[in-house]
Amino acid sequence: MTRDPRYDVLFEPVQIGPVTARNRFYQVPHCNGMGRTFPSSMARMRGVKAEGGWAVIATEQIDIHPSADITPATEGRLWSDEDIPYLARMCDAVHEHNSLALIELTHNGKYVTNAYSREVPIFVNHMPVVGTFPVQARAMDKQDIRDYRRWHLDAVKRSKKAGFDIVCCYAAHNLSLAGQFMLRRYNHRTDEYGGSLENRVRLFREIIEDAKEAVGDTMGVVVRFAVDELRGDEGMEWDKEGREIIEMLAELPDLWDVNVAEWHNDSQTSRFAEEGFQEPFIEFVKKVTTKPVVGVGRYTSADRMVSVINKGIMDMIGAARPSIADPFLPKKIEEGRIEDIRECIGCNICVSWDISTAPMRCTQNPTKGEEWRKGWHPERIEPKSTDDTVLIVGAGPAGLEAARALGQRGYDVTLADALEEPGGRVTRESKLPGLSAWARVRDYRIYQIQQMPNVMLYPASALDAAQILEFGATSVAIATGATWRRDGYGRAHQFPIPGTDGANVFTPDDIMAGTVPEGPVLVYDDDHYYMGGLIAEKLRAAGADVILVTPEVKVSAWTDQTLEQTRIQKRLIESGIDIILSHTLRVIGNRDVTLACGYTERERTVAASSVVMVTSREPVDQVYWDLVANQESLADAAITSVRRIGDCYGPATIAAAVYEGHRFARELGAGPMGDIPFRRELTALSADF
Repeated sequence: MTRDPRYDVLFEPVQIGPVTARNRFYQVPHCNGMGRTFPSSMARMRGVKAEGGWAVIATEQIDIHPSADITPATEGRLWSDEDIPYLARMCDAVHEHNSLALIELTHNGKYVTNAYSREVPIFVNHMPVVGTFPVQARAMDKQDIRDYRRWHLDAVKRSKKAGFDIVCCYAAHNLSLAGQFMLRRYNHRTDEYGGSLENRVRLFREIIEDAKEAVGDTMGVVVRFAVDELRGDEGMEWDKEGREIIEMLAELPDLWDVNVAEWHNDSQTSRFAEEGFQEPFIEFVKKVTTKPVVGVGRYTSADRMVSVINKGIMDMIGAARPSIADPFLPKKIEEGRIEDIRECIGCNICVSWDISTAPMRCTQNPTKGEEWRKGWHPERIEPKSTDDTVLIVGAGPAGLEAARALGQRGYDVTLADALEEPGGRVTRESKLPGLSAWARVRDYRIYQIQQMPNVMLYPASALDAAQILEFGATSVAIATGATWRRDGYGRAHQFPIPGTDGANVFTPDDIMAGTVPEGPVLVYDDDHYYMGGLIAEKLRAAGADVILVTPEVKVSAWTDQTLEQTRIQKRLIESGIDIILSHTLRVIGNRDVTLACGYTERERTVAASSVVMVTSREPVDQVYWDLVANQESLADAAITSVRRIGDCYGPATIAAAVYEGHRFARELGAGPMGDIPFRRELTALSADF
C-alpha cells in the first residue's frame, strides 16, 4: 500500500538546531518503570519505537545529582561517567534506525526526598517536600545555584559522550527545579533570582545558555515548558506569565516542547479529556517564536495530526501514550495502513505501572515491556511451529487477542462467543460514562481478524464441554471471562455479608445490563479501581439517589495510579452522590444497611433500598473443569492442550487479559517455558565487594 498524499506533510524533515529529524513524529520524554533499573528493557523499548518511525526518541527524566535522587522511581540517572554506558546503549538502539536520541535532564527540587542518597533536598525557599514524607527542602544559597548550574552542565557534557543528539532543559509538570524558580507561589527570594518575572526566569535562561555554549553545533538544545498549570491566578497561566516567558526566551532554544502542568493534567485519561485537548493552551506559541514547536494531546488520528500542522499550532506531533500503544504508528501512516494502528485508549495503565515502579504495560499493546525480556516485537511474531488447529471459547479481550496473534502466526483458529456482540467485558464497560474509547481494544482486533482467512469468528455460539470435544480442534483456550460476586467477598470481607442473598442486591453486571434498582441505591466499592465510581455515576445519571461507600479513605483509591482519582471524586461530589469513606458494610436489610467505621468499628444505619456490590469477581470456568475432568475424552478427541486465559484464569485488568491472550498465542507449540519465562537483568557486584 502507498501513503495517502494528505499525510505527506507529516513526513517532511524538521531542523532542530544543528540536527535534522527525518519526519514530524516526536516521542516526548515519558517514564516507563525501566530506566536505570532495567536498562536493557528500556533501550530495546526505545529502539523499537525508532524502528517504528518516530524521528525523535526521548528518555524519561534523568536526574543529574545525588541531591536530585528520585528513588524509588525507576527512572534515569546521570550523576557521573559511570552512568553513561546504559544510556549509550539506548542511543545505539535509536541510531540503528536513523532516529535522533534526546535526553531530558532534571533536578526535581522539592519533589525529591533523596531516599537513597540521603542528601538534604534543595529548593527555591525552605519548604516541605511534596507528599507526607517527613523531610523539608532547604533554601538554595548562591553557591547552591552555582553548583546546580555546574551539575546540569556536567550532565549535558556526559549526554554528549553517551551519544545523544538533543538535550532537553526541563521546566514542565511543576517538577523541575529551574521551572519551580519561575512560579510566584514558590519563589519568595529577594535576590536576582526572585521578584520580577525576568529574575525568576534567570536560572532557566542560564542553564539553556550553558548547554548551548557547551555543545555548540553538535547537539540540539530544546526546552520542555508547561505554559499553564490549570490553577487559575494561583499558578502559571498561558495567556499571562506563560506567554511572557516564551516571548522572553523565544529564540534561545532550538525547539519548544510545550504542554500543561501537572502530570495529572498533561496526561488526562480519555474519561476526562478528548484528543487534542491541550491545543487551546499552546496554540499561541508559534506566533511568538520562529523555532519549531511540539505539543501533545494523545493524538492517534492522522487527519488530526495533519490539521494541527496545517493550522500552525505545532511543527511536530508529540506523543507518549500513543507511541506506547503503537510504536509503529508513524510507519503505518507512511505505508498507507491507517486501519492497522493500535490506537491508544487513554486508560493510563502505562502510567500506573510506572508509578508502581515496575516496567510499564499497555492495554492495547501486550508486547510493551517485553521487547527485551521476552523478545516480543509489536509487529512481528514467530510463524506457527505445529499443525494444531485452535478453538477459542470466548471473544472478550483475551480471546480476541489470542485469535488475532495466532492468526498472524498462521494457525487455523475458530473463535466462538456466547453473545451476539463480541468483545466481552470491553463491550460492556465501554458503554459506561466516559469509556467509549476503550472499545478500540475490541474494534482493532475484530478488524485484524476480519482480514485473516484462517480465523473464523462465530458470535451467538455458546459451547459446552461436549460440543468442544466434538469440534475437532487440537488445542483449546477457554476465555469465558468472569462475573462480579454478589456476596461481598473481597478485600475487606472474607465471609459473605449478611443480607447479600436478598432480592435488593445487585452487581455491576446487572447495572451494565440495564437494571436500574429502586433508590436510594448504595454502591459498596471494595474494588477501588474505576468500576465503583462509574456504576455510581451511571445510576445517578439515570435519576437514582446514590450513596457510595468504601473502606478506603478516598473513592476509587487505586486510580491515584492512573492520575484520575481527584477528577473522579470531584465528578461524583458534583453530581450529588453521597460519599461515605472508611466504612465497611456489615449487614444489608430490606430498606437500610448497617455500616461500621474502619477505625473504631462504631456502627451506623443508612437508608438504602438497593445495594450494588463492587467487591471481587469469580472466573466463569466451569466448562474448563468439565473438560479436564475427563482426560480420556480429551485424548479420544485428539485435544492435546486445554488452557484458561484472561479473566477466566485470573480476573484482573483488561490489559492483563490482552496480555494473557497474547502470551497463549506466542507460547503455543513453544514447549516448556521454565519457572522463569523471561530474561532478567542482574546487577553486577562491585569490584571491591
